[in-house]
Amino acid sequence: MILTIDVGNTRIKSAVFENNTLIEASFFLNENFQTEIQNILNKNQKIKVLVVASVGKLEKQAFESFSNRLKVYFVSRVSSFPFQNNYATPNTLGIDRMILAAGAVLQFPSQKRLVIDAGTCVTYDFIDENNIYQGGAISPGIRLRYEAMHNYTANLPLLSIEEPENIIGNSTNESLHSGVINGLTFEIEGYINSLMSKNENFIIILTGGDANFLAKRLKNTIFANSNFLLESLNNLYQYQIKND
Repeated sequence: MILTIDVGNTRIKSAVFENNTLIEASFFLNENFQTEIQNILNKNQKIKVLVVASVGKLEKQAFESFSNRLKVYFVSRVSSFPFQNNYATPNTLGIDRMILAAGAVLQFPSQKRLVIDAGTCVTYDFIDENNIYQGGAISPGIRLRYEAMHNYTANLPLLSIEEPENIIGNSTNESLHSGVINGLTFEIEGYINSLMSKNENFIIILTGGDANFLAKRLKNTIFANSNFLLESLNNLYQYQIKND
């Protein structure tokens, strides 16, 4: 069994795999990671490998306490990846985006792929049918959009995510909801349609914490999977074992 760990800026996502089948997934705050991971290991005694990817502030040393009972494997830029990185600044490409790109290549071979990760930021990553990573885009996620309008204005309230009733908001709150939710939906649709004008027959993978919320709003055919990064970590680990 394998436990994959995705360390974000504020919370950690985890998934347990047995024979490449996802058994359970969970998330918890970074400050609780020692207790939560220990609980997962106690519940799943057959876990032999801990696969870690981090874009947050937790350092490698934080996971060393688990190395006495299982193998701890850190995914980094020097690891083997199943694609050619054509980014102009490859050393600045986030490890999370690299893992998502790898997962897309391994799960959907010989296809053009667009991976959209709707989390704190929304990232777009395009990998062509020859497994060349071409690049993408980064924009604020849903939560950031609400917070930015509240933090950088004098009177706009900080709202929680809510489905707008109409495209035309008839109150400040409804206008904010429409601007954030419809604005991001239009952005994603526009990005997809722009790529479609230049590329034929590519698969669209939507993932991240807001994937399920956004999926029902998008008109384009997509593959929505909020656990895609965790699954990609497992697939990438299997790939790296074979190629290291």
